[in-house]
Amino acid sequence: MMLYLVRHALAEESGAAGEDETRRLTDKGREHACKVGAGLCAVAAAPNLILSSPLPRAAETARILAEAFPAHPPVRLLADLAAGIPPAPALAAILPHSRHEEVLVVGHEPQLSAIAAILLCGESGGMHLRMRKLACVALEVPVGRIAPRAAELHWMMTRRQLARMR
Repeated sequence: MMLYLVRHALAEESGAAGEDETRRLTDKGREHACKVGAGLCAVAAAPNLILSSPLPRAAETARILAEAFPAHPPVRLLADLAAGIPPAPALAAILPHSRHEEVLVVGHEPQLSAIAAILLCGESGGMHLRMRKLACVALEVPVGRIAPRAAELHWMMTRRQLARMR
């Protein structure tokens, strides 16, 4: 399966209630997400499913990306992809969906980079990766085998690189 890890788009500094959990995308964040969605359509196979953090900034990013693909893949919100959740529960939440050929995950840092490090290098990580807003890491993982050192890196792109792919 191909697993695409995407960090959410640019969000407000603080949400309506001043809490991190309520932060929504800015107009520029929505604009960038549309361009990245078009870029993903050009370089990636259409996902069968999009998994997302339930926090508004990630869920909104996921919906914008889903609309970019002609088949409009379904978006499922998973609590274990929320900001602050360790990578092990996040990986466990993704595992039941690993039977799909193409899965796109929208989430937060440092969780996404830790997931990539575990899948590529093992439990200890062994690498340092920092994903900026709307960056994407494409990993090939054997179907049903989301486990340490099971993935092969296909590519990594920044928001700007993906936006140029349209």
